[in-house]
Amino acid sequence: MKKILLVVAALLALSSCGDNTEETLIVNGKIKGLKKGTLYLQHVPDSVLITVDSVAINGDGNFSFKTKLTSPEIFYLYLDKKDNNDINDRITFFAEPGTVTINSDWNTFDTTAKISGSETQEKLEEYRETMSGINKRNIEIMMKAAQANGDVSQISIDSLENISNRNLQRGYAFAINYALNNKSSYIAPYVALKEIPDANTKYLDSIYSVLSPEVAASKYGKELASLLGKDK
Repeated sequence: MKKILLVVAALLALSSCGDNTEETLIVNGKIKGLKKGTLYLQHVPDSVLITVDSVAINGDGNFSFKTKLTSPEIFYLYLDKKDNNDINDRITFFAEPGTVTINSDWNTFDTTAKISGSETQEKLEEYRETMSGINKRNIEIMMKAAQANGDVSQISIDSLENISNRNLQRGYAFAINYALNNKSSYIAPYVALKEIPDANTKYLDSIYSVLSPEVAASKYGKELASLLGKDK
């Protein structure tokens, strides 16, 4: 009987080891056209950007990284193409346990990247798409104001400023509502922390108060709690 119990305990231990795959992040993909360079997997655990792993690419653009992930968070894929040009060299993505696939082109590395395998990444892209439209509209308004000359009345300039302010408020409102409407997604505390940290505390508190327990216990959930003084 004692031997049977030992066997069962061993099997349970092996089973629990298998469950650890839920905390493993695999990042793979291909950089089309890349013949030579070094690819770095990076993140910011606290306040400093660190390199988790790197791989040298020589003649084949395929890559694969595997690392432990304690909580879903933003990671970076940095490409050193050995061309003395730092433009278009870093892809930002929301890492989650499991496999994230990133495919891109060497010469348009960050702009043509296709990322799959992360639900939070899909939310991040959805958020950024709408915010991009809002920001584009605000830039257009500010350009009109900057181009205004002596023939434009002060009333017109004031009107442009008012429209710009309303557009900025629209951006804040969208970010707040997006976080509130995605309370069970890791995108919610991320948006609050990284996009609107200077928003009225009551709005940030409203976001934190509706987070699911799992999201509240995540990296960005804890950081939002710290920002609000709720971690004491």
